[in-house]
Amino acid sequence: MHIKDHQLQILPFAPAHLDGVERLEQLCFAHPWQRADLEAQLTNPCARFLVAVLGDKVVGYLGVQVVCGEGSVTNVAVDPTYRRRGIARALFGACFAAGELDFLTLEVRPSNAAALALYRELGFQPVGRRRDFYTDPTEDALLLTKTFKKEEPDG
Repeated sequence: MHIKDHQLQILPFAPAHLDGVERLEQLCFAHPWQRADLEAQLTNPCARFLVAVLGDKVVGYLGVQVVCGEGSVTNVAVDPTYRRRGIARALFGACFAAGELDFLTLEVRPSNAAALALYRELGFQPVGRRRDFYTDPTEDALLLTKTFKKEEPDG
């Protein structure tokens, strides 16, 4: 069941979202980012963090670092209670719609079938593997990239 578009808001990460994003980090990751690291993203000129808010609750977030049109996903998390309802897709859609990326790269565990399926649907292609990238358990990371077509100016 997808969440209705009018109920879910995709917003830029702001100080008011810090507690919710920290909660998601603790809930979703074996090695969560510390609060100070999350807080630093609020003033990082390369950070493009988005939050998915349902009512007054942060239910997902996407972190991307962007340098000269090259994007790298740092984290993506959705509250387990709200997974498989289109939240990650909405976060990526808002990121893509910003139009500032030439390409976007991310790492994913090969065992994360749901994430892999979503990334393939979103147009990400495998480009490599990082050996023993993850711990708890130790696992390689698949490196995926999505390339964005830019309109060439007439002339």
